[in-house]
Amino acid sequence: MSAPPDPVALAQALIRCASVTPRDADAQDVLASCLTACGFAVTRLPFGNVANLFARIGTGGPHLCFAGHTDVVPPGDEAAWSAGPFAGTLRDGSLWGRGACDMKGAIAAFVAAAARHLAAGPPRGSLSLLITGDEEGEAIDGTAKVLAWMAGEGQLPDFCVVGEPTNPERIGEVVKIGRRGSLSAKITVRGRQGHVAYPARADNPVHRLLAALTDMLAEPLDGGSEWFAPSSLQVTSVDVGNPTANIIPAEARAALNIRFNDRHSAASLEAWLRTTLAKHAPDARLAAATSGEAFLTQPGPQVASLLAAVESVTGIAPRLDTGGGTSDARFIARYCPVAEFGLVGATMHGIDERVPVADLLALTDIYRVLIGGFLP
Repeated sequence: MSAPPDPVALAQALIRCASVTPRDADAQDVLASCLTACGFAVTRLPFGNVANLFARIGTGGPHLCFAGHTDVVPPGDEAAWSAGPFAGTLRDGSLWGRGACDMKGAIAAFVAAAARHLAAGPPRGSLSLLITGDEEGEAIDGTAKVLAWMAGEGQLPDFCVVGEPTNPERIGEVVKIGRRGSLSAKITVRGRQGHVAYPARADNPVHRLLAALTDMLAEPLDGGSEWFAPSSLQVTSVDVGNPTANIIPAEARAALNIRFNDRHSAASLEAWLRTTLAKHAPDARLAAATSGEAFLTQPGPQVASLLAAVESVTGIAPRLDTGGGTSDARFIARYCPVAEFGLVGATMHGIDERVPVADLLALTDIYRVLIGGFLP
């Protein structure tokens, strides 16, 4: 095996690949080359137009997996960046560039940590990486399909750590052990167009839509659960498209999203929406889509090992959390226990995304301690 890679240099090399979803821009070539040099067996798994890879060293258990994504969101106005979004600039003690904290920095930290652990000899167990290029996109041809392949090949891990930026302000603050589910719905209520002066001759769909939405918002969905905050229904659009003040429109539309905890499923919430809507607009149409169910990894020895690794390096006892949006952990939770821990997310998806070099080195140390505890 070659000398362990420097996490900062590897993160720079990854940032310099403009891998805006679904483009790979050679990011996974950079990663595969580094992993091969470290002794990993690398399998490229393209699905559709998405680049994915699975890399593993060792054949026995226990099996610890790191999951991450090399794709990034667009940089926005590149002229507004203090340094080029894909330059991988080191300045003022930080590494600047799109993906620095979400999440090329975490990938580089884990690879460097694994290489340092392996420098002492073959692992007593297995280490692997599940890397996708579709996390920031539709997430159809990425992690979900790689996991199905892993299951078919007998490659599922005992525990998986996702390197999402979990910390609000300081590295070491938060380990995520679950996420809320997300259900989006579009409602269309048809009525009968007419003159506002003769409402008896028309059927106003706006009134029936508003009544249905009011009913849906009348009571909280729940009061939360042991690890989750209360579920939240948010109306995101009400659209009539009527430019004329004296016409009752023929149609009214609305959109909403529910972020729900483990007291619900997408199916139960969709059924509730349909029942509530039918009370006010029996002929209305509802189209629902679910990006993920709520999931929870109950705290146990594996989560405890991650918490201990974080505290040993940072001196901070991280809190367990289930907040935020969705991540690819929602797919992994169907197959094995999963937790998330990475860098500080304050600048992710923004102009001048960056990570302090000290944080990147600390994360490398945390991952190394975790690996050492998991594969003694």
